[in-house]
Parts: sequence; C-alpha cells; structure tokens
Amino acid sequence: MSMVEQDFPESEFASRTERAQRAMKAAELDALFLTTEAEVRYFTGFRTLFWQSPTRPWFVIVPSQGKPIAVIPQIGAHLMSSTWIDDIRAFSSPHPTDDGISLLAETLRRAGRIGMLMGRESSLRMPLRDFQTLQSRLPLAEFIDATDLVQQLRMVKSENEIALLRDICGIGSASFANASKLFHEGQTLKDVFRSFKINLLQQGADDVPYLVGGAGQGGYGDVISPPSDQKLLRGDVLMLDTGATKNGYFCDFDRNFAIGHANDAARNAHRKLVEAVQAAAAVARPGRTCVDLFRAMAKTLGQSDGDVGRLGHGLGMQLTEAPSITDFDETVLRERMVMTLEPSIDLGGGKMMVHEENIVIRDGEPEFLSTPAAPEIPVLTS
Repeated sequence: MSMVEQDFPESEFASRTERAQRAMKAAELDALFLTTEAEVRYFTGFRTLFWQSPTRPWFVIVPSQGKPIAVIPQIGAHLMSSTWIDDIRAFSSPHPTDDGISLLAETLRRAGRIGMLMGRESSLRMPLRDFQTLQSRLPLAEFIDATDLVQQLRMVKSENEIALLRDICGIGSASFANASKLFHEGQTLKDVFRSFKINLLQQGADDVPYLVGGAGQGGYGDVISPPSDQKLLRGDVLMLDTGATKNGYFCDFDRNFAIGHANDAARNAHRKLVEAVQAAAAVARPGRTCVDLFRAMAKTLGQSDGDVGRLGHGLGMQLTEAPSITDFDETVLRERMVMTLEPSIDLGGGKMMVHEENIVIRDGEPEFLSTPAAPEIPVLTS
C-alpha cells in the first residue's frame, strides 16, 4: 500500500458509493460506467494531474454492490492502490489495438443496464470507436443516461467537502484583501495576474489553474480574458476571477477594484451587483429553485430572463458544476449544495461589470464561503 496521503477518510467514499448504489437500485441499473476525472475521483479518491494528458483512457465501474472497480492504465496502478479501492485491473497503455477495451468488456459482461454520463456538462473521454467496440462486445447490454443520477449525488456536498471549500475560499478572500499591496497604477495585467497567483500560493493554495479578468476605463469588455501587457490606468476598473484549488477543490469568485478613482457608473454598478447577490441570498433556502435565485438577481438588476445566460452555478471538484442558475433550471435547492452567485451588468459601450460570491445552502440563511464584498467598490491608490 502506498503512503500517499488521502484527501478524505475511507468512510467518505463508502458513503458516496452507498448513496449511488441506492439510486442505481431505484433506476434499475446494474453498473455505473465512469470515464471522466471528476467522477473517477469522486468515487475513488484518485487525484492526479496526469489527466492533463489525453493519451490514455481511464475507467471506473460502480457495481450494484461492493466497492468500485478500477480499469486503468498500468501507470496509474500504484497511485490507485493508495485509495480505498481493492479491485484494480491494469492494462498496458497506449496500446496499438486494445486500450483496455477487452478488460473493460470482461468487467461489465454480467451487467445488463449500464449507466453512464450522456447529458449536459458530460464527455466520453475515450475514443468513440473504442466505445463502439465495447458496445459490440456487450450485445445484450443497454447503456442508459445516468447524468442526472450522478449530478444529483455530487450537487449535495458532505461536511468534509464543505470544509475544504471553506478553506480555499478563505485563501482566496485573504489574497483579495491584499489587493492594495499587490496592484497599482502603471502595472501590466501580466504582472497583476502573476502577483495574485503568487500570493494565492503563499496563502496556502495548492494551485491556481484558473485566473481570468480584465481592466478598462469604468468597466471591462469581457470576463474570460488572459492577461496582456496592457497597463493599469487611473479610472480603470480591474476585475480578477480566481479558481484556486486545495486538495482538488475550487473556489470561484471575483473582485472589482477601481484604480485611483471610480466614476459614478462604476460605483453604482458595484452597489447594484452586491445588492443582487444579497437578494439571491435572501431566497437561497432548501426547497427553492435555481430559477428563484436567477429571478431575484435579474429583478434587482432590472434584467429580463433572456438578457443573460446564467447568473451562477454549482461549485466543488470542478470550477463549474451542475446546477446552473438560469431562467430554465428548475433544480430544487437542497441543504449543503455549494453555489456561486454571479450577477453581471451591461454598462453600455461594450463595457460590463460582474460580481461573484460562493455560498452553501443551509437550513436558514446560506453560509458565505467567500468573505462578502462591501457595496462600495474598493479604490486602490498608489
């Protein structure tokens, strides 16, 4: 057994698997067939950056009873053996003709109804022709869409998961609180991003796989830009949106800063965005829906349902998870769901502002994981 430190006790993964198996029984599924990083990690605890390489496929089977079964490349067998998984079936990969498909077919040969992710926010992450070969080798098997089953499980976090999310959100909040020491007029956006990443790591983040932002006079043009050599000018609004991680769990929130001076439009927009978050938090209770959160924010901002795509989403092992805060997602909020609240305002002239916070749905008022921003936009002076 490897001495690799695990993120959670074995009981965490056993509980996840038992909940999945109860849902599988209700759906009359014999097995869950999982191929993607978050789902493999969710049921096994297998955490590695090696997923960045698309060369090899990885498979985990959740049977109707007992522990999950790993069918994985030999290169991952040692690390997988450090998890709670006992049944590890390894294959040579990359392979010229059989990248684990024969071994996978043998593992699934007794399963009649096999659930797998087929819906929104899912991907196959194996060659399509290999999946077609698998189907041909299991002629009596039926592959069923289990997207909702798996997403419903992952939406509700354990207190162990929430503790990690609270940790990384606290780290993000601490770094944003250092803004006056990190950002200044005349600094390039590349230096802004670099300074912020370094500070996040110094505060205790494991990694900063996601950091985007923008800056411009009185607002910015988009919320997904990488940094450039553009210099911060007096009157700019700077926004940074971070997805830092700890033990594989993400924070995802942003902050806006005025450089030297904020005009009235930027000040008013910031107040309105904070007010929209507060309006959503006021209705964020178990039994309400994502639509309720969307409408609370849209109403505060004077937006119609069709003005924006979504105003937030789930958060956890992935930067964005189900559900989505949209005018069509009727997902019912449940206690211990972790959500982002992310209203945005169009300022005209190609400019906008966005504000984002991270919360946990509780029985009563939600718990803010990110330290809530004050209504007044912070002004950074050199």
